[in-house]
Order: sequence, then C-alpha cells, then structure tokens
Amino acid sequence: MSATAPLAKPAPIPAAPRLSRRSRADRAYLAAGLLVAATVVLPLAALLVIALSGTAANWEHLATTILPQASRVTLLLMAGVALLAGSIGVLTAWLVASFDFPGRRIFAWALVLPLAVPTYIAAYCFVEFLHFTGPVQTAIRALFSFQTPRDYWFPDIRSLGGAVVILSVVLYPYVFLTVRMVFVMQGRKAGDVARTLGASRARVFFRVLLPMARPAIAVGVALALMEAVNDIGAVEFLGVRTLTFAVYSTWLNRGDLEGATQIALLMLVVIVALVLVERFARRRQRFSLHRADRPRAGRERLTGWRGAGALLACLLPIAAGFGIPLTVLGAFALKRLEQAADVQLWRALGHTVAIATATGILTVAAGFVMAYGIRLTRSKRLSVLVRIAALGYAVPGTVLAIGILVPLAAFDNALDAVLREAFGVSTGLLLSGSGFAIVYACFVRFMAMGHGSVESGFVKLSPHLDMAARTLGRGPGRTLREVLLPLMRPAVLTAVLLVFVDASKELSATILLRPFDFETLATFVYASASRSAFEDGALAALLIVLVGILPVILLTRTLAETGSGADQAS
Repeated sequence: MSATAPLAKPAPIPAAPRLSRRSRADRAYLAAGLLVAATVVLPLAALLVIALSGTAANWEHLATTILPQASRVTLLLMAGVALLAGSIGVLTAWLVASFDFPGRRIFAWALVLPLAVPTYIAAYCFVEFLHFTGPVQTAIRALFSFQTPRDYWFPDIRSLGGAVVILSVVLYPYVFLTVRMVFVMQGRKAGDVARTLGASRARVFFRVLLPMARPAIAVGVALALMEAVNDIGAVEFLGVRTLTFAVYSTWLNRGDLEGATQIALLMLVVIVALVLVERFARRRQRFSLHRADRPRAGRERLTGWRGAGALLACLLPIAAGFGIPLTVLGAFALKRLEQAADVQLWRALGHTVAIATATGILTVAAGFVMAYGIRLTRSKRLSVLVRIAALGYAVPGTVLAIGILVPLAAFDNALDAVLREAFGVSTGLLLSGSGFAIVYACFVRFMAMGHGSVESGFVKLSPHLDMAARTLGRGPGRTLREVLLPLMRPAVLTAVLLVFVDASKELSATILLRPFDFETLATFVYASASRSAFEDGALAALLIVLVGILPVILLTRTLAETGSGADQAS
C-alpha cells in the first residue's frame, strides 16, 4: 500500500506593498506645497511668455524712449530712499537702544507708527500739508507778509526729491526694527567694552556698532526698497515716472501689453537683486543672547542739549511719517462727516473687508499646511517649495497683476467658448471679472507673511510635544487638533490679522485687477486723489490708517517685551 504524498500548498502571492501612513502624509503635504508654489510661479511664467511674444521693434522702442528715463528715476529713487530711510532708522535705533533721554520709552514703540500709513496716503497728505493753500505756506505768508508764490521760494513736494522724503519717513521703520534688535542684543555690550578702552561715542558708533549692524541694515533697507519699488499711487501722484508707473502707463494708456510685460521683467531683475542682498545679509546676521552675556551697565544718560537733540531726532520722523498724515486726514474727515452716510464708501468698505478676509484665511491656511508639513515630515523638497512660494512677496503688485490677469482671462474665454458650444450658456469673465483676481494677487503677494507668522509660532513649540502625544496613542491628526492647534491659536490669529491689514491697503494690484464698478477703500482714495479731490476720500483713508495701526500694536508689544527684558538685564 503506497502512501500518496500530500500536495504542497502554493506559495501565497505577495500583496502589493501598501504605503505607510507616514509616506502618504509626505506625499500629501508635498502635493499641497506643489499646488501653492504653482500658484506663485504661474503669473511669473505668464509674464515670460507674453514678453517673448513681443517683437524686436517693440523692445527697441522701449529701450530708446521709455526705459532710460524710467530706469534712471527708479535708481535715483532707490538710492535716495536707501540713504535717507537707512540713516533715520539707524540713528533712531542707536539712540533708543544705547541712551536714556526724555521720552525714550515712548519712542521705542512710537517710532514704528509710520508703518500704519500706506505710501500713497502719505503722499496725498504731504501734498495737501505743503500746498500753497496748506498750513505751512499759509503760515509763511502770514509771518513775512508775502502775497504770491513768486515772493518767496518753497521746495516742490511733487518731485523726485519729495518722493524720496515721503517714502523714507514712512518706510524707515523697516530699518529701525532690524537694527534696533542687533543693538539691544549685542550692541550695548560691545559699546561698553569700547568705552572702557577710551573710545568716544562717535568712535564707538562708527567703528564698532555700525560694522556690527551692517547685515541688519542691509535687510531693513532691502525691505524698504521693495516697498518703494512696489508703490504706484505715490509716484504717480507726485509726477515721478518710475518703472512701476511705466508698466501701468504702457499697458493702460498705450495699450501695449507686451511692452508692459517686458518692463515688468526688467523690474523683476531689480527685485531679485534686492532679494539676494536681503537673503545674503540674513545669512550673515547671526546673534544670540545668553544671560551671562547681557550688559551690566545701564544706558548712558543724555541731559541738556544732548538729551534735547536725541528727543528731537526721534520726534521728527514720527511727526513726519505719522503725525502729518493723521492731522491732515483728521481735519478733512471732520469737514466731510456727511460722507459717513455715503453708500459708495460703505460698499467700498464691504469689498475691502471681503477681499482682505478671504485673503487672510486662504493665505494663512496654506501657510499653516506647509509649515506643519515641514514640522511633521522634515522634507527638504517641501522646504524648497516653501521658498518658491515666498517669492511672491518680492514681486510688485503691478507686475503680479499682468501675470495674473492674462492667464485668468484666457481660462475665462476658453470656458465660455466650451459652454456656449455645448449648452448655449455664457459664463462671461468668471474669474478675471470678479474679486477672485484680487484675492489671487494678494494671496501670492502675502504668502510669505502668512507662512512666516505661522512658522514662527511652530518654532516656539517643542517637538517633544508631538512625541509625547504619539506615545499616548495620538496620531498626527489628533495631535494637531488636540495639542498643537490650541497652542497655535495666537500665532494663527496674528498671521490672519497681518495679512488682512496688508491686503486692505493693497493698491497697485487692485487698481489693475478690480472689476468694473468695484471699489475698495484703497481705490476709493486713489480715485478721489486722481480727480484732485483727496478730501473726498479722507474718511476712507483714515479708516485704512486706523486698520493699519493694529499690526503696529502687535509689533509694539513685542518691542516692549524685548526692551523690558533688556532693561531688567541691565
């Protein structure tokens, strides 16, 4: 009897490897990063395509008639703002950080107030303040019995020099903030050491503090110049024909879209150079403050004429950059109280709130996803995409507007043609003819701000919180929802507020992308100034400034904490 050997069971076919939960999360966050980066790159790619579609004759015309003058004016404006804003910012930061004089504690936060005033509103207010019928020239005529403008000389504020002064007194806080931090962290200790070796105040400043603060100065000046190049309302009103104005004029006044994009690409070269300078300076700006390194000596007390000089040096920039605009706007608003019942004003306010709210939520949500994705996955590729997404902040609004409007209009036209053919329905300008285009431009421009504010909040949270939650059985989703989100609420709200305020002040992109009969507070003010009736837009301008004070309050709280910490260490 023979036993039959049992048949061997076939080996199971191995199942396809399943992606781990971590791998799926990596891919999801990487896909989100690609989407956000693509939204930023799309306008820039559209600019390149449109510029290349122009003819050689078109470029030759620009190179011989428009670019030389516009480039020269832009470079002179940048040089003037860099010199004046840089000098004001460095001087005031040095005085506040190194010396004690009457009003120093107030100046430590009040010197940031000009950031609440948009450049175009500052230009409108300065022209009204220094006009022939304004309070300054009226007082001069009354004091010296002059009758006509030919009886005396007065500088023309509507000039390149006037633009330099106005932009500088509004933008110097960028330099003040970056340089003051260096002086507070390291400058006082280095200054104390130099003074014990017999160096004078001037020698300490020029030979010790100024070289130490060079990277911070470069960062602040680069940020101020980016804002100066982005401006369209102030330079147009003052009659200064910069590259930004050339883009606007070439497109709308001459109907030359290809020429406008070619000028815009030239502006991008300037902006990229500023970004490279700023990034290089940030790499060199490395300082830390340990308890043992804090200066033991207090601030040097300035009395007499020195104290009065320091007080005046800090008071003048605040009076010029914040006091004059607030005074002019307040006086005009009191004379136009009936505008509070203007339906168009409240409609513009509603549009502004809607655009700024949508931008704030979308921008901070995208920034939160990318910041948390980097925290969770430590992906280098996602970090690169975040840097690409942050490039939009450096692109002027006028340049962004062209790069956004053309692809959106092409999409609208294609969709309308398809639906007409298939269903006989016309969608019109669904995207480019609505507020979506403005939200898109603000999203691209302020993405860096939203992500940066959220990222700074995550940096303050120890990674051990995530590890502890996982040891207790919490997955990434529950960890985020139950642990991190409650702790991140202040940072997220701050980020939304900052983006909301900047989006509510945006003019250069809004004025080109707004639909027909669509006004925001910024365009409402611009329209009033364009028809030489700025006082009619004073109430709207005052609302913009009051809203702009909100992030300044946040900054002053941070400065107060930093200053109090340094004072306690002293």
